[in-house]
Amino acid sequence: MRIPLSRPYLNEDLKRGVLAVLDSGYWTEGPVTREFEGLCREHIGCGHALAVCNCSVGLELALRALGIGPGDEVIVPDYTYPVTAGAVNIVGATAVLADVERDTMLLDLDALEAAITPRTKAIMPVSLFGLPLAYDRLDALKNKHGLFVIEDAACAIGTGFRGRKTGNWADVSAFSFYPRKFIATGEGGLVTTNRPDWAEWMESYKHFGMQTQTTREDTVFGMVGTNYKLSNILAAVGCAQMRVIGELLVRRRAQAAYYVELLAGDDRIGIPRVVAGGEPSYQAFCVFVPDRDRVMREMRAGGIEVQVGSYALQMHPAFRPGPLCRHAGGLENSRWVYDHALALPLYHDLTQAEQDEVVRQLRAVLSQESRHGDRPAQ
Repeated sequence: MRIPLSRPYLNEDLKRGVLAVLDSGYWTEGPVTREFEGLCREHIGCGHALAVCNCSVGLELALRALGIGPGDEVIVPDYTYPVTAGAVNIVGATAVLADVERDTMLLDLDALEAAITPRTKAIMPVSLFGLPLAYDRLDALKNKHGLFVIEDAACAIGTGFRGRKTGNWADVSAFSFYPRKFIATGEGGLVTTNRPDWAEWMESYKHFGMQTQTTREDTVFGMVGTNYKLSNILAAVGCAQMRVIGELLVRRRAQAAYYVELLAGDDRIGIPRVVAGGEPSYQAFCVFVPDRDRVMREMRAGGIEVQVGSYALQMHPAFRPGPLCRHAGGLENSRWVYDHALALPLYHDLTQAEQDEVVRQLRAVLSQESRHGDRPAQ
C-alpha cells in the first residue's frame, strides 16, 4: 500500500532501550517492566498499573479479581472487538450485548440501563478508537445499581475526560499495546485500578499465584495462578513511547483535526461525535460512508489501506443467544455502525500531504457512487 493504515512509532531511544535489554541478558519481566508500569501510572494518575502480556488477559484478570463468574451477567456493547464479550465467557459469566449510539459508536447508556437484571454484576464499556466515555453518566448508573465498571480501554491510552485520564475512572481498566494502538509494544497490555487489594490479587495471579518471595527457595504460592507477564524487551519498546506520549498526543490530535477540516461540509461523509468534555487520543480515525465495502475495495486498489472499524458481535456464531450470551433489546445501531464505519490511515508520522491524498481518493470514490444514485450514509 502506498499509504498504510497504521505504522508503529520507532525512534533511536526505542532501539537503544531494546538493545540494552538484549545485552543485559535479563529478557523476562523485570526492572524495565517496572519502569514501564511506573511511566504508565504517572501518565494516567492511577494508584496501580500492572503490565500484562495482552489486553485480553487483562480483562480476564479484572473479571477474576472482582469475583465474576458463572451465574453473573456483564453488559458489553455489541459493537466491539470479540474479546470484550469473549473475556466474560472465559470466566464462565454471561455476556449481555447492548446497543451503541450511532453518532459516537459507544455503548448507549439508556440501552445499558434497560439491560440490567438481578444477575448483572458489572458493566464493560469500550472506549473505542481512543474516544472517551461519558464517565459522569456511567458513574451515576454504576452507583444507582451497585455495579462494577471494568473498562475495555484497549484503544484508549492517552484518552481523558474533563482533565482525568482513562484508566483512572473505572474500577479496573485494561489497555492494549498491539501494533495498531497509540502506544505499541508488539503484544502487551496494562491493567489499572485504585484498589490495592485487587492489584495485589492480580499481581499474584499473573505470577503463577506467588504471594511472597525473597529467594527462590522461600517462594510461597498462595493460590493457583498463571503466567501473564510482560517481558523487559517489550517493556523497553513501551518506555521509549511513554516518555514522549505528551508530544505524540499533540501530534495525533492535530492529525485528527486536519481530517475533520478536510472533510467538513461533505454530507456524504459522517464524522463520529466526541462526548462533551472528552479528550480523545484517536487510536483510529473512522468515518461513516455509504456502501462501505465498495469504498474500501476501491481505495485499497488505489493504494490507500483502509479497514472496517470494529465488529457487530450479533453477526457472529460465537455470540448467538444462549447460556453465555444474551441480546438485550434491539441492536440496530450497532449493525448500522458496522455497515458504515471506515477506518482511514492514521499513525504518528502520517503527513498532511498523505492525508490530502486519502481524502482526495475517498471523495473520488464517493463521487463515482453518487453517479450510480446511491444514497449517502445517514
